[in-house]
Amino acid sequence: MVELVVTHPLVNILRGAMSILVAVVSHQHANPGKSSQPNAFGFRALKPALAIHPQFLEMLVARLSSADHALCANALQLINSLMRDAITNDSETDWPKFIKRLQELGVIKAVYVLMQSTALQDLAHPLLEFQGLTKVLLKKWRDVAVDLEKPEHRRALKGLHLASNPEKPADWSDRVDENGRRKHNPMKWRRLGFETESPAWEFEEVGFLGMMDLTDYVGKHEDGFPKILLEQATRPVEERCPIARSSLAVTSILYEHFEVDKSDMEDAKSYLAFESRSNFDKLFKPLLLQWSRLHTAALQAFFRLWKATGAESEDFMKIVELVRILVESVVGGATRTKDVQEVEEELADFQYQRLRELQMELLELTYEDAWGHHLRQVRDELNHEALQFVKEQRIRCLLQGAWFPNEMAYKAEAGPVTKQDLKRTVPTSYRYVRLSHNRRHLHYADFDAQEDHDPGLDKLPTKSKLISAHMSRLLTTVFSRSFHSIVRRLGRLTCLEIHRVIHIHSEELATPTSHYEDHHPRISPHFWQRQPARYSLSLTLPQVK
Repeated sequence: MVELVVTHPLVNILRGAMSILVAVVSHQHANPGKSSQPNAFGFRALKPALAIHPQFLEMLVARLSSADHALCANALQLINSLMRDAITNDSETDWPKFIKRLQELGVIKAVYVLMQSTALQDLAHPLLEFQGLTKVLLKKWRDVAVDLEKPEHRRALKGLHLASNPEKPADWSDRVDENGRRKHNPMKWRRLGFETESPAWEFEEVGFLGMMDLTDYVGKHEDGFPKILLEQATRPVEERCPIARSSLAVTSILYEHFEVDKSDMEDAKSYLAFESRSNFDKLFKPLLLQWSRLHTAALQAFFRLWKATGAESEDFMKIVELVRILVESVVGGATRTKDVQEVEEELADFQYQRLRELQMELLELTYEDAWGHHLRQVRDELNHEALQFVKEQRIRCLLQGAWFPNEMAYKAEAGPVTKQDLKRTVPTSYRYVRLSHNRRHLHYADFDAQEDHDPGLDKLPTKSKLISAHMSRLLTTVFSRSFHSIVRRLGRLTCLEIHRVIHIHSEELATPTSHYEDHHPRISPHFWQRQPARYSLSLTLPQVK
């Protein structure tokens, strides 16, 4: 069968041969433990034939570009079976070599093209399986702990150090420790962006996947990587961007974005829900296959945002949240047919101000989801309390009494009359108005000039009886401007703006909004989803003058 796949040109024969090979390789997974001959099925059953026909894998990958959709589906299904068997049964050193061999043959690019093509309906099942296997590989690499006792891990770290173009200052190169061994640079790993001089533990969250991404970035930027380090070295320590930590953070962001921990069985269930539809954009994610390029583009965006915001060491997690929102917006918003190069350009050109607007919108939506009902209730209470406050304030003003100009006349001066003279009017008499203590009468009287002391009610002979309708009209009409401006402002308040009126006893939110927006990126809505609702609220009424 392997010989037929390699040598036979007829499509009909190739389809049948590949189907038989798929059954042979997959039999062990379909019936585990039932085979009496361990080498009769699985990938190991094909290894003797592969030794005779080493071009088999190359020909198999080439079949993915065939115009016959059924042949493409069978070829991809066979590749999936080989990958699954290798991951499951091969040793820790063998299966990575097989996966690397497939990648070198161009399987990623071929499947990426198929996933963006119009033939998705015919190839849906094997493409979905390949996408699931990609997640399995990423998860398997992440679960591999970085161990400096392993030669490949030690070589990867050494390669990072050598790529940084390390210098050997004279003040430490000739020094030796108590055992006679030469001491290494005390900033050997921290200058690369690690927190300590023992970098292995910093890969705990992302495992060997994080090391692969970091070494891949350094390998693609052999000339630029040392320049970035030299540029960072010229800055104060607290302003330097930690390159290694940034790379690990971007790996974690991509891992969460693509839901790598979600099993391929769950993807299969999702496919059943979408099978009757023609739109597969929400299910198939071809950008997942471009993991390395996305990591590089997102890491470059991290450096750009760090520089644009003037961030310092303590702002590291805030920049991480900004990059998370950037990835969710650009990568998450990309359609199935959008090319990865366009995504890279968007990540590079995305404006910081637009990113801040998205962050604030997400934060407001988070407040709305968590506290929407409570904040609307607070707004209604503020409207009512502001109304009562303004009424009581105006009544107190009336009870205190006030002077008002009664008649106005132009100020007499020698010389011609100008426009300025017409504007300079002076009162000829004054009226003093005061509300009685029982709030039933409004007393007033006219005076030629203002007295030093406010007159009492006994000196105000004229009075007008007030009824509740008059008082209501007086409060809501004569003094309505200031009140209604408050009510209008309260009516336009969004949930986030009402939150600014509410004191939340939290150090992170107690910072004034303007200062916080100018100097510190806000935390992501993901933060609020992970926090318990333990904030106490206290209302503060607006001050009306």
